[in-house]
Amino acid sequence: MSDRHRWTDAVVKGIHDLTPTVREFEIEFSTHVAALPGAHIKVQVLVGGQPDTRSYSVVSVHDNVVTIAVKLLDNSRGGSRYMWSLREGANLRATFPVSDFQPTFNGSEYLLIAGGIGVTPIVNICRALTAEGEKVRVAYCVRSRSEAAYLTELQVMMGDAVSVHAADEGQFLDITSEINQLQADGQVYLCGPIGLMDAVRECWQSSGRPRTLLRYETFGSSGHFAAQAFKVRVPRLSLELDVPAERSMLDVLNEAGAETLFECRRGECGLCAVSIVSVDGPVDHRDVFFSGHQHAENKRMCSCVSRVAGGTVTIETAWRGDPDLSVPEVLQKSEYAASH
Repeated sequence: MSDRHRWTDAVVKGIHDLTPTVREFEIEFSTHVAALPGAHIKVQVLVGGQPDTRSYSVVSVHDNVVTIAVKLLDNSRGGSRYMWSLREGANLRATFPVSDFQPTFNGSEYLLIAGGIGVTPIVNICRALTAEGEKVRVAYCVRSRSEAAYLTELQVMMGDAVSVHAADEGQFLDITSEINQLQADGQVYLCGPIGLMDAVRECWQSSGRPRTLLRYETFGSSGHFAAQAFKVRVPRLSLELDVPAERSMLDVLNEAGAETLFECRRGECGLCAVSIVSVDGPVDHRDVFFSGHQHAENKRMCSCVSRVAGGTVTIETAWRGDPDLSVPEVLQKSEYAASH
């Protein structure tokens, strides 16, 4: 239940619509702000009248102003709708930037893959790498060019080194080809929806390249199914709980006293993983902690982001009832995931 983030009061200084569904927010802090490329902040939002937090990648920082961008999602848990309801001058609680996704600056070349709103950390990383004279290519995957936020900036900065893969134009990313073009120590930085991330990770594994050269960041709102309400049972605690579409299983469990541990809230660290005893609906694995094979086994799920697409899941927490996952194993896996 640890949190490295330092909370403070902030003000919405400016709002700009970048596309019909992507809105940029300038968040003004009371003191100077520093951020490494690939950083994110947390913002307190109201979802269903209840306080909650959302993480947003930092697009840029100038003095005490942090710029983020938020995509309005039809199937979100409510965070994007809250952000879009804000007006200039609105007060909010936010954290100072923290980065788990900063580039290493030790590769021979870099391939940056952005999917949709996943461009926000990518454009920041791209600026940092090009400023150091690094060899960089950007592959930007979108449904339509009209939804390609920051595309003009990337094209001005990168020229022909930016490729756009717009689904409505039939231009799809050939992931295998892109990876094969990389030198042996080339690095990939990836942020996008879960389908894109799964595909890139599968191709990367098949290529036999070192896992440490593939870095990625995800957003927990991305899943294979739209968020639906479901039930979660914890027999040992005699709990049967309703998880609304706009809330996470982690929050519902902790609110009921299940005391599930967590760290990232983005499906990356694995600390909130619970064991699946039984489930009568599809499990929508939205994490990047477990492998595709582990997802297919349906033995564990990250309670911070993963869901059930309707139905009921019966679980046991890893910390109290899972003989196959000891605390040291979880911590070791979490440290590995954080390095990615």
